[in-house]
Amino acid sequence: MTNASYKQFCPVAMAAEILCTRWTIVLLRELVAGSTRFNELRRGVPRMSPALLSKRLRELEAAGVVTRERLHGAPEIETYRLTTAGRDLQPVIEAIGMWGQKWVETEPTLENLDPELLMWDMRRNLDTDPLPERRTVIEFIYPERPASQRKWWLIVEPDGTVDLCHVDPGFEVDLFVSVDLRTMTEIWLGLRPVTSAAASGKLSMIGHSDLARTMQSWLGLSPFAQQSKRAN
Repeated sequence: MTNASYKQFCPVAMAAEILCTRWTIVLLRELVAGSTRFNELRRGVPRMSPALLSKRLRELEAAGVVTRERLHGAPEIETYRLTTAGRDLQPVIEAIGMWGQKWVETEPTLENLDPELLMWDMRRNLDTDPLPERRTVIEFIYPERPASQRKWWLIVEPDGTVDLCHVDPGFEVDLFVSVDLRTMTEIWLGLRPVTSAAASGKLSMIGHSDLARTMQSWLGLSPFAQQSKRAN
């Protein structure tokens, strides 16, 4: 997979040669989370160049971790799926995330703010059960961000499909959520509840009162939010 080798027979060293190249673990996080198409993977790793993403996918395919397939009915579209060996990595990825949530300092974590990654993660973990059985549109506004990163729309269809738009989709908005990106990231990581952010004035909601009242329940949280930070 790589020219660098630990030249050790130890299984940890051999696995590290496959898994510990730059971006590989993060890419595996996206595959474990269910992303299968190249553009979906790019949205989950927005700072990874397309060329490097292609390279890492080829390497994982060569290692037997990922399989590449043509989409049935649309052979021009390729999908990437974890093999049995790749699926065996799920508890490994989850354990790394839990360790990071518990032991990595909060402040360095919150220095790496990324609205695209945050919204993409929120899209796939949103709980549609508490939402009305109709199209629901929620607009998130990050007032302090540049215009190109300021507004995002989550669109929940009646069948439970959730789309993320960065350009106004033209639908009537049911709930406007205005919040700074740091506060929204804290909420998503389970470091701060919605009620606390609203009470402090960091978060404001305008629109359907039921959606505003139940935001904590339909928003969901990062899969790693259940892991408590270590005691100081």
